[in-house]
Amino acid sequence: MPRPAPSADLPPMARLLAIMARLRDRDDGCPWDLEQTFATIAPYTVEEAYEVADAVERNDLADLKDELGDLLLQVVFHARMAEEKGAFDFDDVARAINDKMVRRHPHVFADETYASLSDQKAGWETLKAAERAGKATGPAGLLDDVPVGLPGLTRAVKLSKRAASVGFVWPTVQDVVAKLHEEVGELLVEVEAGDMVKARDELGDVLFVAANLARSLDIDPEDAVRSTNAKFVRRFQYVEARLAERGRTPDQSDLAEMDALWDQAKAAERV
Repeated sequence: MPRPAPSADLPPMARLLAIMARLRDRDDGCPWDLEQTFATIAPYTVEEAYEVADAVERNDLADLKDELGDLLLQVVFHARMAEEKGAFDFDDVARAINDKMVRRHPHVFADETYASLSDQKAGWETLKAAERAGKATGPAGLLDDVPVGLPGLTRAVKLSKRAASVGFVWPTVQDVVAKLHEEVGELLVEVEAGDMVKARDELGDVLFVAANLARSLDIDPEDAVRSTNAKFVRRFQYVEARLAERGRTPDQSDLAEMDALWDQAKAAERV
């Protein structure tokens, strides 16, 4: 006979932890939840983080509340699996982030002072570097702990930022732009030669330099491309709507007509 769900009278966080424990119960839990591992759940964790970003992009606070709940569930899920292995539990996760936030804000919780926001950022990076050194079990490279699971452009920014911290960096934005032009030229050579294997590598170089340019301009490349994606959707929907008024769909149109409507959409946005 099914057991009732954890009481709604419990504090919300305690109830969520109890619900997850029940879902992972070996006797009468959920079969799907029971078969999950850190590796199988990780993609859902990444997906939920993106859905949080999407709700923020759309300024949909009602949806943001739901998406933050979904992301919190991912934290609880990972913590529960770790607890089952005797590694750590949710309280350990909370304690760790509490300690980290206090440690990284000595200007708030201790006597440290910073003359400017840039000094504060530099202090934050110094503290992070000290933490990395404390975790190292042997000689470590500067780039060793930049997570490989990050989105490509985000990881490129973090890798180049680390390299820049020791002086391995193009001196000016103009230098980065010049390098970008150089990499685009190398890409075109391989495209014209029909070598798509080398073209793939060259395109990667173009994107890596573009991420460096974003870092130099203090722009989040993922945020920039999300904005462009939204703009593309908005303008293409305009094209579809205008074609629908003419009784046609995009596949019944041609590039010249759609391009003219696209220009109309751009002009409308400028107005």
